Amino acid sequence: MIHDALAPLADTPTPLRGRPPARDDQTLVDLMHAAGLSPLAVASTAAWLDGEKRASPRTRQYYVTDLGWWLTYLHARRLDPADVHPLEADRYAAAIRAAGLADSTRARRLAAVSSWYRYLVRAGAAQRNPLLDMERPAVEDVSKTRSLSKDELDRMLAHARQYETARTYALLCLLVVTACRVGGVVAVETGALGYDKGNRVIDLPVKGRGGTKTKRFIVPPYASVALDAYLAERGPAPGPLFSTATGRPIDQPYVYRLVRRIAKAAGVPQWDGLSPHSVRHSIATYLLEKYPLHVVQDLLGHADPRTTRRYDRARGLLDRSPAYALGAEFAQGEARHLGKETS
Repeated sequence: MIHDALAPLADTPTPLRGRPPARDDQTLVDLMHAAGLSPLAVASTAAWLDGEKRASPRTRQYYVTDLGWWLTYLHARRLDPADVHPLEADRYAAAIRAAGLADSTRARRLAAVSSWYRYLVRAGAAQRNPLLDMERPAVEDVSKTRSLSKDELDRMLAHARQYETARTYALLCLLVVTACRVGGVVAVETGALGYDKGNRVIDLPVKGRGGTKTKRFIVPPYASVALDAYLAERGPAPGPLFSTATGRPIDQPYVYRLVRRIAKAAGVPQWDGLSPHSVRHSIATYLLEKYPLHVVQDLLGHADPRTTRRYDRARGLLDRSPAYALGAEFAQGEARHLGKETS
């Protein structure tokens, strides 16, 4: 009897992974209209998306995507999103588990839908939150990002300096000494470079609430030399710091391919599983062995120290930035490998 009651789980009428059914506000609105949601629910959703926790464009897109999956699922099952029984929410949770989604992805999808319902109930646009008190996947508090040792990063930098373009070498140096996210590198413009209290600095776009924000990073002499060499080739024209031959900014997929290509050429065995975030992860792990948690947290721009700790469970301010020591150590490591190749 239990098997018969849960039979619909084995025959879910809509895909639960792959290309998202909603990637922007308009496609989400289309899904809400198709699901028969009231104008109040649509307006409430817009207000919910404008909330503080979704102020970051990337975070907002995650919420749009995750809500889109839920609405598509309900529409295929001919259910009214404004009045869903908790049993149906449990069925959805079981269905996305059966689809093979990662624990973290499932937890995020369910959290997004629950947050949406909390807002709709408050606005009078839904009867209940069907995910209230639901059992959710436990997410490991350890980052699963493929990492790099310092020696592997040294080899990558040495290879880039000797065999790659000035732009590629400068980009990799900046990723290493700032531990920044790839989104900051592709979005930064030439005007972001400058000086502060005698320090060479760069203001990189970072994740944050309330719209676009920037964070000031030290550019130690090691990376400064690489950037100046690249700028001498690029020229002083304003625009994207890292641009193509046509003046357009490079994109994130390009940086992904670049990191893997250089890692492969430098003999890094796990090259095909790396990403720009692997560089950030590796620097965080390396620095946590040498500096207090709060200093590393400052550099990475994490609001919660628990986020920083995720980078290495196994083991700011400008004046206390570890960037100078970091730059000097990577300069020595790179020089050591260059010496091996030229001797």
